[in-house]
Amino acid sequence: MKVDLAEIAAQIKDKDPVEALRYFAITYPGKIVFSTSFGWEDQVITHMIFANDIPIEVFTLETGRLFPETYYVWNRTLENYKKPILAYHPQAEALQEMVNAKGPSSFYESVENRKECCHIRKLEPLKRALAGKDCWITGIRSEQSLNRHDMANIEWDAQNELLKFHPIFFWSLEEIKAYIKKHNIVYNTLHDKGFPSIGCAPCTRAVREGEDFRAGRWWWEDQSKKECGLHATS
Repeated sequence: MKVDLAEIAAQIKDKDPVEALRYFAITYPGKIVFSTSFGWEDQVITHMIFANDIPIEVFTLETGRLFPETYYVWNRTLENYKKPILAYHPQAEALQEMVNAKGPSSFYESVENRKECCHIRKLEPLKRALAGKDCWITGIRSEQSLNRHDMANIEWDAQNELLKFHPIFFWSLEEIKAYIKKHNIVYNTLHDKGFPSIGCAPCTRAVREGEDFRAGRWWWEDQSKKECGLHATS
């Protein structure tokens, strides 16, 4: 698939996020998806898609280790919009082999083990979710971490061989909160308890004042990039 990022950027330059999402849905009919983990940003985009009947498939990665609060938001979102959110689970055999060999918390023991768990629970299911798609919508924002400052709101994902678009890339957290309040969007209450980024329960903690946005993810690891590989950058 050949993609001219400059041309696409020009096409959506003056469009708001909803108009841009419509543009991509028309441009990639049946081959466009949005991945949600039910955080602030993803709930905003889910509302944009569902409330405006934009034909974009919405999916989530059901790792099996999510917070109860996340499952609550998931269910409430289904109830509110009456639209499907597809769940992609880890392959049972691979997950079973890992847990049988290393136990249920091997990710604490080494970076290699943590990456293995992320691969089984998130990366492999993501590959299935994106198979045959041409465009992937995400809730990434520029201010979320230092390495995301170097990204653009439209990019080519060589790893998955598709276009990625981040419709609220330039929004601030205050804009996110204001939009949620204005539209009465259900959100994860862990955000109110110091969790800016919410992933699997064993791998996410609240952050302290002054800490980086991603400090609560895999906090036991000494590394500068707090990413699991879902949004790998070159």
